[in-house]
Amino acid sequence: MLMRTDPFRELDRLAQQVLNATGTWSQPSAMPMDAYREGDEYVIALDLPGVSTDAIDIDVERNMLTVKAERRPVTKADDVQMELSERPLGVFSRQVMLADTLDTEHIKADYDAGVLTLRIPIAERAKPRKIAIGGGSAHKEISG
Repeated sequence: MLMRTDPFRELDRLAQQVLNATGTWSQPSAMPMDAYREGDEYVIALDLPGVSTDAIDIDVERNMLTVKAERRPVTKADDVQMELSERPLGVFSRQVMLADTLDTEHIKADYDAGVLTLRIPIAERAKPRKIAIGGGSAHKEISG
């Protein structure tokens, strides 16, 4: 139900991790994602630790879901000397092409413990259904 939009995205993500690159609005870093079906919903979970909810932007245009987030540096006192800084800062983005069988009008988003969870219902027209067979003029009685 989900399609990748860029086959080289994972390679870019790994290169950014190795080079410790900071994402910008014009060149955002990737964010880790899990996607799975749970009952009548598709669930997408994105890791965004240390990002406040006001720094997360979720858009759906046609069937393209876009999530952008910005992890900003924590303000420190003037007398603080940074010894180690490994947590990536900057802009993160992920785009996912959603299938027509998903109901993009009713997406729910929750953010808890640094994980953004999107729940996308499967459209009613895509759910399996039984087709009743009706009796009709196909039956003719033969009288003798």
